[in-house]
Amino acid sequence: MYGILLSALNTLLGFVLRSVIIKFGVFFALYFVVTGFVAVLQSSGLLPSSSAVSGALGGIPSGVWYFLDLFAVSQGIPLILSAMLARFIIRRIPLIG
Repeated sequence: MYGILLSALNTLLGFVLRSVIIKFGVFFALYFVVTGFVAVLQSSGLLPSSSAVSGALGGIPSGVWYFLDLFAVSQGIPLILSAMLARFIIRRIPLIG
């Protein structure tokens, strides 16, 4: 009985050390690389500022704006743009993309 429990514990520990911790480390490093790239792109002026996005949405009439607010488009557009930017940056990393 002791051998079965020890074997199960060894298998579980091997799984945790080989897959979970390694993946956590890789994705943690990837997070810092992507945030670093985004900070460099923002400081260099290659990314549009929030005022540019607000100016682009400023010409929408109030009748259309009601439905855009109803579907929370003003919160969704920055989320979609940042997700697309993160995908673009991740695809440019040689080992991952």
